[in-house]
Amino acid sequence: MYLKSLSITNFKNISDARLEFSRGVNGLLGNNGMGKSNLLDAIYFLSFCKSFTGLTDQGVMCRDSDFFSLHGQYERHGVEEDVSAGMNRGKRKVVKRKGKEYDRLSQHIGVFPAVLVAPRDIELITGPGEERRRLMDMVISQSDATYLDALIRYGRSLEQRNKLLRAHVVDHHLYEAIEMSLVMAAQRIHEKRREWLPEYSELMSNYYEAISGNGERAAVNLRSHQNEEPDLMKLLDGARRHDEAVGYTSVGPHRDDLIITVDGLDARRSASQGQCKSVTLGMRLAQYDFLRESTGLRPLFLLDDIFDKLDSTRVQRIVEIVKSDKFGQIFITDTNRDHLDNILRESGGDRAMWHVEKGVFTPFDAVQ
Repeated sequence: MYLKSLSITNFKNISDARLEFSRGVNGLLGNNGMGKSNLLDAIYFLSFCKSFTGLTDQGVMCRDSDFFSLHGQYERHGVEEDVSAGMNRGKRKVVKRKGKEYDRLSQHIGVFPAVLVAPRDIELITGPGEERRRLMDMVISQSDATYLDALIRYGRSLEQRNKLLRAHVVDHHLYEAIEMSLVMAAQRIHEKRREWLPEYSELMSNYYEAISGNGERAAVNLRSHQNEEPDLMKLLDGARRHDEAVGYTSVGPHRDDLIITVDGLDARRSASQGQCKSVTLGMRLAQYDFLRESTGLRPLFLLDDIFDKLDSTRVQRIVEIVKSDKFGQIFITDTNRDHLDNILRESGGDRAMWHVEKGVFTPFDAVQ
């Protein structure tokens, strides 16, 4: 799969852009704040129906604009397809594939898989468990629609239970009716997470070792209440009084976390900055491999300023990894032309590069 072209109108600082992409590596060169990451976000939006920055749909519109629109032309399994997304201010978002609007946006997730590597990935280690759960859910949802459906059902039931708790409802039968649905969805979520994790952890560890080059082994393990007690209904019953006191549900998949270790030590407490960067890159590369195998498509690979705070040796190792045949279309941003020239030169095949300034993209020869 690859993105042939992209049209952008009124998205962040990009008022109007029309770009045709290489099947191979596409480099975006420019100073910070010029729009390089915004282009990656537009591509991300067409895969996930939302911005990777956490901005609302209204928030991605250019200032003083009343609408935004994105239109991508893809080749998928050898067939040309188009995807569009946009909205008018004050209206709901619309996402279409082949000109037909989706009934539910969840139907689009995983159809055009993408993996983003960004500076904020450090939060996968240093941030709260929500960041790591988001990674799990993003990866598994793109490869398994039933998992995404279970997440949606679980979220609805969880919200209903929390409303009862906040209202200080004590009727056991009301809780039981909601918890039956919640437990069924939770079981599916827990099973898929446990099934996914061993393969993912092994992939991540191999990539970490290749990037760091020091023989250390990294691992990812799942911390979950259901590891000790698989029966979530028992856990909910046992936590009822505590939950009533605090006003929220304290057990279940929404409290799961990934424990990341380097040579057996918790990376959150002991890893250096270089180790953290190598771990997060390894996690995203593992995400790419998993999706490639599970979807039968090579995801779009979006690399946003990945060389920041990396030494030259690790940069070269990453270049060696991404030029492998297992990777398809790559989009990479940087402020340093030497980095981009090196990747484009090493990758061979199709390649292209643009200079980015104030939301304007100007193509130029990548390698002199």
